[in-house]
Amino acid sequence: MMFKYPAVLWLLTIILPLTAYYVWKLRKANPSMGVSSLSAFTNLPVTWKVYMMHLVFGLEMASLACVIIALARPQTYDHLRTSRVEGTDIVIALDISGSMMADDFKPNRFEAAKKITQEFINSRTDDNLALVIFAGESLSLMPLTNDRTALVNALENVQPGSLNDGTAIGDGLSSSINRILSGKAKSKSIILLTDGSNNAGDVPPSTAAEIARQKGVKVYTIGVGTNGTIQVQDPYGFSTTTMETKIDEPSLRSIAKMTGGKYFRAADRSALKDVFAEIDSLEKTTLDVNRYTRADEDFMKWALAAVVLYATTLILRLTLLRRLP
Repeated sequence: MMFKYPAVLWLLTIILPLTAYYVWKLRKANPSMGVSSLSAFTNLPVTWKVYMMHLVFGLEMASLACVIIALARPQTYDHLRTSRVEGTDIVIALDISGSMMADDFKPNRFEAAKKITQEFINSRTDDNLALVIFAGESLSLMPLTNDRTALVNALENVQPGSLNDGTAIGDGLSSSINRILSGKAKSKSIILLTDGSNNAGDVPPSTAAEIARQKGVKVYTIGVGTNGTIQVQDPYGFSTTTMETKIDEPSLRSIAKMTGGKYFRAADRSALKDVFAEIDSLEKTTLDVNRYTRADEDFMKWALAAVVLYATTLILRLTLLRRLP
């Protein structure tokens, strides 16, 4: 049995001072009666009611203990298995600038990148992953987590246009570094996808790359799309504009080389998928993990025990141990 909120069990320590107070109060409770001689009471035995009073106090403390255990949410697991798995900490930094709506990928760069990123997330069953999005500014969307459903859902709701437009590669990389430093795995890496060159933000990409190198974080950069004139549809599908795009490959190569990562060029959807497949084979570290299956809530029996115990004390106090005013 394990507990969802084990810290609550510290409340059990309150039973010790309550017991000490009960003993102290019992010793102080010395009723007196003026009589001429105590000889008549010398050999009187301790009545069963005295022991019952101690029993009632014990039942009250047991009831309190059951309540505390129930609040700690005990859970039982049908199976415990220790195994060695391949896992690491990964932050995915995704460019959501307006140019990601270009239609050289089907249906566009952004949707293709998002779909393949979601497939990558679902394939990393033993990793902690985080999400960062950037355009003219950056936003840490999800912290490091193994909850793949939450990650996929968060990514599903992202759309270009939700941040100021532009391409702040340095800011996106800086946010990713800040996010990944909280991870516990020895192997830490960032996957940065962009289709342009740095033209916004406060942090130069080279500065962010140097910080990543110092922190031992590998950065894998991916240039998405084709260079040249492209057709870009606005996020709401109302209009289409023509614009010129050029991936800053020298900068992306420099970032990857400086941090011990690798630069990939994905000119189409198939190539992008191959890139993620290669990264999936690169970024793995052997870890020992405990796996629990089928967790069942087990607090109800403790709650019922608390009710029964306290009800018993009430019945005893109102009947056999009732005190007269």
